[in-house]
Amino acid sequence: MDGWTRVCARDEMAPGEHRVVVADATMIAVFNIDGHHYAIEDVCTHDGGELAGGPIHGFEVECPRHGARFDVRSGAVCAPPACTPTASFPIRINDDGVWTRDDRWD
Repeated sequence: MDGWTRVCARDEMAPGEHRVVVADATMIAVFNIDGHHYAIEDVCTHDGGELAGGPIHGFEVECPRHGARFDVRSGAVCAPPACTPTASFPIRINDDGVWTRDDRWD
């Protein structure tokens, strides 16, 4: 798919798991929550740390460094110390797998 980056096969990421891919030089964290996939930039806007691997609370990922929380559905800040959202990205699922892309400059 033109402009899309393959994350994994459809059955390679179970609910509760995540993957990180690089798309157009952007680190994107893709989460499977209850069978639905969501993609956000893998960066805490508070201090630039990685979000992937942090604890998941419902639809929120917690930054493992300072505890800021972000909604994986939208990138919105849910808890400080971050005050700026992180980017969210589209997901596509087809027979070839799970795909995402950085669409901010389209």
